[in-house]
Amino acid sequence: MALLSFKKTKQLLKKYKIGMVKTEIVDSKEKLLFAAKKLGFPLAIKISSPKIIHKTEKKLVITYIKNKNELLNGFYTLIKNSKGLDEIEGILVQKMATGTELICGAKKDDVFGPVIMFGLGGIFVEVLKDISFRIAPIKNSDAMDMIKEIKAYKILTGYRNHPAVNIKKVAEMLKNLSLLSLENKAIKAIDFNPVFADKNKVEVVDAKILI
Repeated sequence: MALLSFKKTKQLLKKYKIGMVKTEIVDSKEKLLFAAKKLGFPLAIKISSPKIIHKTEKKLVITYIKNKNELLNGFYTLIKNSKGLDEIEGILVQKMATGTELICGAKKDDVFGPVIMFGLGGIFVEVLKDISFRIAPIKNSDAMDMIKEIKAYKILTGYRNHPAVNIKKVAEMLKNLSLLSLENKAIKAIDFNPVFADKNKVEVVDAKILI
């Protein structure tokens, strides 16, 4: 399996109305600074390459960049850490996302076809394995059931000092993800991790599509 390029991934997300955090791809210091001015701090930067699936482990991601000096230092660090790597598309510059962390994805089963997955991100998926599944295609009602199934559902509706998220928009993303996975037969797996949601929006931060 191969990782779809960032540009093609972004095009697919746009086609299927799946929101993505504001992101620019640059290949020079000048374009980096222009993107930072356009997006505004705080920012995250990461190497974009279809050959690299786990960027964090390879020290190819820098987050919570608060100013121009930190941005330039991060830029040179990424260049150093990516030296010798193949098929570098450029550097992704992203506005730091806020909200509740989610994880969504799809994986093609040999018998059933695409299986859609949803859960809370962070420790909930890593430690508690708090996730739900459905076979595509899914309707809006199926997506809502997936969301309500997870043990941490109460967090999504607002709990103590944790603000509620827009559950209808989360369900819409899952439904659109289902459609994307069904209509593009070459796709083997999709991983949206993390996704950040709040009362107004749901945005993918890191999207991996394997073909």
